[in-house]
Amino acid sequence: MLIEEKALNYWIDNFYGYGSWHARFWFVGYEESGGDAPEEVAEKLNYFYRLKAPNTPTLCDIRELYRHVAFRVDGPRAEKFATFHDHRFGSDATLHGAWKNLIAFVHGYQSKKLPDLLTYQKNSFAVSSAPNEALIQLYPLPAHNHAWYYAWLDLPQFPFLKSRALYQEHVYHARLSSILQNISAYKPEVVLMYGMDNINSLKKSVHEFFPAAKFKMVKAMKQQTPQHHRADFNGTTLLITTQIPALRHNRIETGFDWYKFGKTSKS
Repeated sequence: MLIEEKALNYWIDNFYGYGSWHARFWFVGYEESGGDAPEEVAEKLNYFYRLKAPNTPTLCDIRELYRHVAFRVDGPRAEKFATFHDHRFGSDATLHGAWKNLIAFVHGYQSKKLPDLLTYQKNSFAVSSAPNEALIQLYPLPAHNHAWYYAWLDLPQFPFLKSRALYQEHVYHARLSSILQNISAYKPEVVLMYGMDNINSLKKSVHEFFPAAKFKMVKAMKQQTPQHHRADFNGTTLLITTQIPALRHNRIETGFDWYKFGKTSKS
């Protein structure tokens, strides 16, 4: 399946993630995950393009999009899951290593008892119709840190795809501006930006848009709460951290207590 020009351009300009802008908690990740298989990317892009949503920053239904993306792995799991939806929301779904900690953050912030994480993921997490969480991406294309597959596309009309740096420079200002405009319009209670490696640029952009925003740096507590930068403005608490809500290299010493992070962020 080929990645087509119109669908790719539409995704870059309009795809911002999953859930609802009306959600109380916005989780802004560095970029959309995946991207190893061009077929997976094409299926995501084509589904979103077929939605024919208005030409505006859009959050879509993650469960519906995942129904249209085949699950491509080798080994025992290959027979268990036909689609991404089966893998994360079906009867035999697998708990997501990062989502479980975002769910913990939300419940810690609200001082609520932690639910069964897998049940919450399957039935409640980032549901568009009952907005509590939104999953938003600073950079839209499915990718990860180990490779940049888009340089191989034969799409000369997109010269910025030749490198990750060119691509990020091309989309950064427009996307962050749209996210900040929507923060101003929808006033989420909490915006947590995680996995960010450009914190100084982010803080500068936020301050230019919200002049009243004043950041303070909060030091990490080892294996409890990550170092982060915080600003409170217009009824929104903005938290920015380099840490991701998952273990790095699957080592327990690289993790944090995201329930406690949520609870301490309430004060």
